[in-house]
Amino acid sequence: MKKNSLKIGIVGVALFLNSCGAYNFSGADIGTAQSFQVNFFQNYADQTPGSTFVPGLDRDFTLALQDMINNLTSLSLTGSNGDLLYEGEIVEYKVIPMTATADQRTAQNRLTMSVNVRFYNNTKDDADFERRFSFFFDFDAAAALTSVQAQAHEELFERLTQDIFNASLGNW
Repeated sequence: MKKNSLKIGIVGVALFLNSCGAYNFSGADIGTAQSFQVNFFQNYADQTPGSTFVPGLDRDFTLALQDMINNLTSLSLTGSNGDLLYEGEIVEYKVIPMTATADQRTAQNRLTMSVNVRFYNNTKDDADFERRFSFFFDFDAAAALTSVQAQAHEELFERLTQDIFNASLGNW
């Protein structure tokens, strides 16, 4: 009997806190915002010396950021006039050798992706920012980039979108 009462109490408190809007389980502080907009992140990485151009990278990253915000908040995704606006560009996507073997061959490569983000909160002026976010994925030098690209993108997108989410809506 006590176990059921405890479970009901915990569920009740969780529902109450979640319905308040000010508190949620992702830690997002959406304030009075009701919608968000993520403009297409153009891929300008190929204009950076040493960077690699990957078709579809811009689309995939834009969708990953939309999904992250959509999944962690109650905000509605809109194509224009969003209370929260994310825009920017992919500015780096490059592979560099990281470690060498005893016979001076590359043992490990590092794929680095950097994104420049401009965030505007139309409900709270002092929350706006422009910032660069970067993360990397290490892989065996014997592997071709194309063979690890799906895994690399999954990890890079997860980390980059989480960092952007925390910088814009994190309430830690």
